[in-house]
Amino acid sequence: MSEKTNRFKIARSFGSATTSYDVSARLQRYCGKHLMPWLPSSHDITALDLGAGTGFFTELLSSRYRQVIGLDVSKKMLHFAKDNRHKRIHWLEADAYKIPLQDNSIDFVYSNLMIQWCDPLDQVLNEIIRVLKPGGLFAFSTLVDGTLFELKSAWAQVDNDQHVIDFQVESEIIALFDGADRKLLHAKQQDIVLAYENVLHLAHELKNLGANHLPKKQGKGLAGKDKWQQMTQKYQEFLQSNGTYPATYKVLSGLVVKSKD
Repeated sequence: MSEKTNRFKIARSFGSATTSYDVSARLQRYCGKHLMPWLPSSHDITALDLGAGTGFFTELLSSRYRQVIGLDVSKKMLHFAKDNRHKRIHWLEADAYKIPLQDNSIDFVYSNLMIQWCDPLDQVLNEIIRVLKPGGLFAFSTLVDGTLFELKSAWAQVDNDQHVIDFQVESEIIALFDGADRKLLHAKQQDIVLAYENVLHLAHELKNLGANHLPKKQGKGLAGKDKWQQMTQKYQEFLQSNGTYPATYKVLSGLVVKSKD
């Protein structure tokens, strides 16, 4: 699958989740709030929300900063944001691989649970550094390898197809910030475990978040009923004493500065 085709399918997947996204976005809310301590204290700046989605955190940024831009690849997400968020926010429909902004024009880039969908990631990071002013900051959260290991383990006992997206290894992501034009100031990894009523609840939430795009999947469509039942039986191994089903999300958060030299 070409990179362009893959990006189009990701945009379509998230676009179809527009109306359900905010209801199901528990993880996004948690991670986004944990980035708040890294937000610049100065109010007279221009900030870019990269992967703005429905604009929930874009609106929070707009209450703090002079000028805020919300960028997303999904037309449907942006239409929702325009209709439901503050009118002074500027919205851009664009690909993170080619941000339509001038070099050295942005003081702060905020990206909450978006860059895990970018492959190759280094090209997107280069674009972020390009648009940042010298000394500008980039705060991000992303999912890393080990995310949804319970679901992956259950499916692995059923067949060899891909049912869970493969996220990048933490050390590989951190290595991308080791450059002459950038420096990783802070980084932390945490496991966030969300509880679900059953495995179907988990599957519905992933779909409602638009996170069900699998570029390496061999079989088309949903798994058959028999395979699904086998998988849910295997997931019972992780069942908690209170009757809930856990799903672990391994989240890497970081703060990057663009070099002034």
